[in-house]
Amino acid sequence: MNTNTRARVGTYALLTMTVAAVFNFRNVINNSVSIGLASAPAFFFATLLYFLPYTLIIAELVALNKNSESGDYQWVKTSLGGRWAFLGAFSYWFVNLFYFASLLPIILVYASYTFWGQEKVFSQTTIAVISIAIFALATWVSTKGATWIGKVTSVGATLMMVMALAFIILTAGALLGGLEPATPITLGAMKPDTTSFAAMWAFFGTLAWIIQGVGGAESVGVYINDIRGGVKTFIRTIIFAGLMIGLLYAIASLLMTVFVPAGELTYSDGIFQTMGGLGAYFGVGTEIVNRIVGLVMLAATLGSLLMWTATPVKIFFSEIPAGIFGKKLVTLNDKGIPVRAAWLQFIIVVPILLIPALGSESIDGMLQIVINMTAATALIPPLFIYLAYFFFRKNFDNVPRSFRVGSRKFGMIMSAFMMSVFAFVFITGTLPYGQEVWMTLVYNIGGVVVFIGGAYLIYLRYIKRLKKSDPNAAKLELSPTAVRLLPQSEAFAQSEVQSKEIPSK
Repeated sequence: MNTNTRARVGTYALLTMTVAAVFNFRNVINNSVSIGLASAPAFFFATLLYFLPYTLIIAELVALNKNSESGDYQWVKTSLGGRWAFLGAFSYWFVNLFYFASLLPIILVYASYTFWGQEKVFSQTTIAVISIAIFALATWVSTKGATWIGKVTSVGATLMMVMALAFIILTAGALLGGLEPATPITLGAMKPDTTSFAAMWAFFGTLAWIIQGVGGAESVGVYINDIRGGVKTFIRTIIFAGLMIGLLYAIASLLMTVFVPAGELTYSDGIFQTMGGLGAYFGVGTEIVNRIVGLVMLAATLGSLLMWTATPVKIFFSEIPAGIFGKKLVTLNDKGIPVRAAWLQFIIVVPILLIPALGSESIDGMLQIVINMTAATALIPPLFIYLAYFFFRKNFDNVPRSFRVGSRKFGMIMSAFMMSVFAFVFITGTLPYGQEVWMTLVYNIGGVVVFIGGAYLIYLRYIKRLKKSDPNAAKLELSPTAVRLLPQSEAFAQSEVQSKEIPSK
């Protein structure tokens, strides 16, 4: 495929695509509802300890795999080989199947505020049917490639950034003008609640939400062949985006309860409660504020929906071996999108949209379920990336690339530390305190075991057939691609030892 004809995405479009994938006021609301002002320092440290290092690692992996269509899949394959790359890409796709269950219903909330100035109450059946229709339209648009997606995300992300900056500036101005915040902004209020085990467990579980909230930068890596300026533009833009997004999250979280007391915000309406308080302070009517905020959030969420509809499909299906699912499913169109796989994703998501409605009585209750479910599983793909990066720096650091993060030792220590942190946060996020046991077993644990276990069996079946028909091809598929990028003598030495360090079964 001639990728030159696709290189139409500029720096600003890449920036807005990154913002659309990562930043959303809804993430600020979710964490403010859960842990109040403690979310502000949590976002700040998550940016320093997770988002910025993660962004730098992605930049290095992009520089190493500058012609990749799939991003995540090729990054993992670089040092861990095809089996782990397949599982890593599958987990990324799998996690985002559940993310749609939280993203689609909230579109109805924003649409009702945009058109009616208030939230309309829909039945669970109506929520599910409309969500499916919206997702069908998003699937069709996402198959049109990065240029279509970039146009939608540019509008939504620009409006979102303007609203975020306006909220921060106006709220700060109100405080400087003498406004007493509804919840006092003190160091004590920003400390996590340590009065009980339940409170501490809830805080650690919320860290999974926060890490998910600052994640997503890897999603734009699949569009490296669509970007004018190539790797250098990508690295520059994504690092700037990381710094900007982290600051927006931390400051917005700090100011989120200036107008509304902590404890009164809700998952579905929190942004309207907060912005309504801001509007009231400056004498703007509630209905006008609701319509403006609803329009901004609707545009931004639709852009995010397009990003997350297209990206996981590209990551998983665009470069995996054709023999796993069949050649037709992984065939790309002229925009680099596996169209059949995109519609397969739609078919799978439909029951995921329907089932949570059975366990809740409102959109807010439904969001509580799917946020818990998504946040924990969202940590699985980054763990694969950090594992791959650790082994890459350990075994293949001499591979030439245009960008690297510090020394070999620094890279290994950084990735090892993050894997340890995420392992702990994953456990607390998977077992949220207070959620019904059957919901935890079915969604948080059962879903992961069934889907990832099924993916492993599918790959195992494929590699067994390949070993029988073409042993050399099977060996090549399982070996890290970085071996072929090393000098010949080093490549031979690494091929002798890598099987002892990387599990192959």
